[in-house]
Amino acid sequence: MSTATLEAPVASLSIKIDSENPDHHLWNNHGTWWVHYTIHQPDYTKRRVRVSLETRNRQEARQRRDTLLAHLEAEGVGTT
Repeated sequence: MSTATLEAPVASLSIKIDSENPDHHLWNNHGTWWVHYTIHQPDYTKRRVRVSLETRNRQEARQRRDTLLAHLEAEGVGTT
């Protein structure tokens, strides 16, 4: 009999980097920039997440998006 423990599957963050589109994962909603990304859940479902970046400046939105996505990856997806 094996004494190995089974680890629960981990959700995975779906981020696609498009070097030709610096605004990938961003959209402007009535002047305010938002980021959107997908989390693939362990139960084979997915969750689409949209977060306001609370800025009207495109350059600042890109920086905030990059910071947020880097944080999510560093935290192991950040599913809650």
